[in-house]
Amino acid sequence: MKTYAMTLNLANDVNKIKKYMKYHQAVWPEVERSLKSIGITRMKIFLKGRRLFMYLETIDNFNPETDFPKYLENDPKCKEWDSIMCKFQEKVPEANEKEWWTTMDEVYNLA
Repeated sequence: MKTYAMTLNLANDVNKIKKYMKYHQAVWPEVERSLKSIGITRMKIFLKGRRLFMYLETIDNFNPETDFPKYLENDPKCKEWDSIMCKFQEKVPEANEKEWWTTMDEVYNLA
């Protein structure tokens, strides 16, 4: 099992943040099935202010740069979901030009 931490901002708009939260109270089943099919075994998203933190557990050979985008190919509803979510989101300043969700470095692990 591998773990990843990723971050992204939501738009600085209270109504957009509320809508984003509402969508995530009932994530579409096609999206969840597709995420599992690419090797994500667990996903949690946390919010503080407008900063999102996503925690992933994946299969051992998962590569976020090449595997994460594959979930969009599994069902047209996934592309629709992604298109809607992008309207609420903004890259963090630390992201490079090719990143949307930005991978974070592990600093400490109490095992």
